[in-house]
Amino acid sequence: MTGGVAAYAATNARVRVMYSHLLSGQQLALLGEAEDFASLVGSLRHTIYGSYLQGLKEKDITARSVVLQIKMRLAAAYQSVIHSTPEPARGVLRQLYRYYEVNNIKAVLRGIAIGGTGPGAKPLWEHVRDLLFPFGSTTIVPAEAMVETGNVGAAIELLRGTPYYEVLSFALKRYSAEQSLFPLEVALDLSYWRHLWEAARKLLGQDQGPALRVVGSLLDTNNLMWAIRYRVYQRLSEEELINYTLPFGYRVRDEDIRALAAGADMASVVMRLYPGILDVTALLEDPQKGLPTLETELKRYVMQQCMATFLGNPFHIGIPLAYVVLSDLETQDLTVLIEAKSMGMPSADFRPFLVAPLAVRG
Repeated sequence: MTGGVAAYAATNARVRVMYSHLLSGQQLALLGEAEDFASLVGSLRHTIYGSYLQGLKEKDITARSVVLQIKMRLAAAYQSVIHSTPEPARGVLRQLYRYYEVNNIKAVLRGIAIGGTGPGAKPLWEHVRDLLFPFGSTTIVPAEAMVETGNVGAAIELLRGTPYYEVLSFALKRYSAEQSLFPLEVALDLSYWRHLWEAARKLLGQDQGPALRVVGSLLDTNNLMWAIRYRVYQRLSEEELINYTLPFGYRVRDEDIRALAAGADMASVVMRLYPGILDVTALLEDPQKGLPTLETELKRYVMQQCMATFLGNPFHIGIPLAYVVLSDLETQDLTVLIEAKSMGMPSADFRPFLVAPLAVRG
C-alpha cells in the first residue's frame, strides 16, 4: 500500500510551507496594477521570486529573461517536491515534470525545421536555447547536439535509448511525407499523457484517487481543447480527430471525444461536462475568438480541483501534485503579466487570460 502518515509526514510538511509561498490573490492583483514593465519587475523583487531576479543586471532585464527566472523557480519547486515524495508516487511526479522536456523537444524540432533566420542572425542554438524550459541536469534530451545536426531525422536519432525515440521514429515517416511537424508533436503529446495516466492508475491505496483527480483534470483539459481545436482550426476528419486524441480521461471520456469528432454541438458537450462554466454558448459562437477564454476557464477548473485537494486527509500524493500544478498556473499568469506589461498592453486586454482571478488563493 502507498500513502499514509508515515510515508507523507515530511512531504506534507514541506509542501505546506511551499504552498504558503504561492502568491496571494492580493499580491497578484497588485502585480496586475503595476504601471509598466519596470514597476512590475520591481514589485516581483519583493515576492518569493526576488531571489531569482537579483542576479539579473539592469541591462539584461527583458520580458524573456524575467520569464526564464520565473520558470527556474518552477523547476526548483518540482525538483524539491520530487525529491521529498516517496516511491512509487515519485514516479508520477517525475512523469508530470517530463511535460517540460516534451515541450523542449518540440522547440528543438521547430528550430531545426525553421533553420537560420538570415545574415547576421545569432546562431540557431542560441535562439533555440532561449526558448527552452530550464529542466535541469536530469534531462535526457541532448538539445544542443540535436540542434547542431540541422536535420529533424538526425536529431531524433540522438534520442535513441530514451522514451521519446520509438514514438518519434514511428511518426517520422509521416513527417517526411508531409514536411509538417504536426504528426511528431501529436505523437509526443499522446505518448506523454498515456504514460502519465498509466502511472497514476497504477498507484494503490490512498494515492490513486487524488492522483487521478489532479492528473485527470489536466488530461481532460488538454484532450477537450485538442478535439475542439482540431475541428475549428485543422478541420480534421472524424477518423483523424479520434486518432489524434485520447480515448480515456477523468471527466472527459471517449464517447465525448467521439461525439465532437462526429460533429456534435461543441457548446452542448462542454456545458454537460463542465456545468460551472458560464456563457459557453456565447464563447463558441465564434470559436476562433472564444477558445482562448474557454481554455482559461478550464484552467480555473483545474486550479479549483488542486486547491480542493488540500482539504481533508493530507497524507497522499495529491498534495505534492496539486502544489506543482498550482505553481505552474502561477507561472503562466506571471508570464501573461510580464509579456503584457512589456508591450504596454491595457489591462482589459490581458486580464481575461489570467487564471487566478476566479479562484483567488487566500
